[in-house]
Amino acid sequence: MKFLRNILDKQAHRFEEGGKLHKFYALYEFVDTFLYTPADVTKNASHIRDGMDLKRLMIVVIVALQPAVLMALYNTGLQINLALAANTELVATGWRAAAVSWVGAGFDPHSIIDNVVHGLVYFVPVFLVTNLVGGFWEVLFASIRKHEINEGFLVTGMIFPLILPSTIPLWEVAIGISFGVVIAKEVFGGTGMNIFNPALVSRAFLFFNFPVQMSGVEVWTAVDGHSAATALGVIAETGMESITTSWWDAFWGFIPGSMGETSTAAILIGAVILIATGVGSWQIMLSIFVSMFLMSGLMNTIQSDTNPMFQMTWDWHLVLGGFAFGAVFMATDPVSASMTSKGKYYYGALIGIMVVLIRVVNPAFPEGMMLAILLGNAFAPLIDNFVIQKNIKRRNARYVV
Repeated sequence: MKFLRNILDKQAHRFEEGGKLHKFYALYEFVDTFLYTPADVTKNASHIRDGMDLKRLMIVVIVALQPAVLMALYNTGLQINLALAANTELVATGWRAAAVSWVGAGFDPHSIIDNVVHGLVYFVPVFLVTNLVGGFWEVLFASIRKHEINEGFLVTGMIFPLILPSTIPLWEVAIGISFGVVIAKEVFGGTGMNIFNPALVSRAFLFFNFPVQMSGVEVWTAVDGHSAATALGVIAETGMESITTSWWDAFWGFIPGSMGETSTAAILIGAVILIATGVGSWQIMLSIFVSMFLMSGLMNTIQSDTNPMFQMTWDWHLVLGGFAFGAVFMATDPVSASMTSKGKYYYGALIGIMVVLIRVVNPAFPEGMMLAILLGNAFAPLIDNFVIQKNIKRRNARYVV
């Protein structure tokens, strides 16, 4: 590693101010700080709100995401192979199916290797397009603004593929991540200045502009002629009694859905890592769960003869859709979430209440978590301001004679 360090040091003058390659300094600095801890210190106020190092924060989040990534690979392949095994007349088509055959994997749903390899063929292209296109915009804006490329996009580049269906066209992935990086982050000033979570904004953009590729019954299993609605979609249409999967299958993640959102078990492992390292806010996670529990209980009490979503209990809300993934990895985003201690509880409660309201009252959007978190992001600054002003008034009251 010392050899590599010497190479970077010798080339540094070419990228610094006055050097022939100074326009590409941001790219050089990105490689340098990605491999080594920078020796420079911050001269002005940083957007980080505590003593946490940005690089360490991003690395911990990426590590915490790995259980969800592994389940995304396995379950994506599993759903495809189950569909093919259930109906032998169906065939896997397209270049992805050819790639599976080329690497020598079969289509046996009982084979872990077959399932993982099949999942890799669908997940990796989405992951690569996300990071190549998103990374291009990061480098471009860093070069124009003449500042370093920070590691903020690494988490967005990992999260975004996990909240997409496996069948999404790659050109839509490129458009979606471009919108999220440019419009939701860079126009606000870059990492640390954005109001909304970029990955969620990217998904919302795709959801409302390409609903056919993002929802419905034919996007969750990449087999022509096979329909596989999500459990949330089934409940919204015909009620709880129509669910054919068990709660435990939903908990472990053996159900159709966005690639990384199906396994609550894998997501909870990530939650433990985030909480243990102090990176993720347990206050936000707890308040989201408690408010969801109370709100779903209220809906169960009210009931409805025309809306089957009122029957959905808290335990099913927990394991279906993006509730767990959103509560652990996106609602806790330190940039777009509330920063005050009390504000985190209010912020989490707002998300927990809204996700149930959106899912139940308006079953046209049975997912709900995406919109609930974006709404929470919008109110986070107001919540923090309310908490701070209340603390100021209470403190000033102590000195009133």
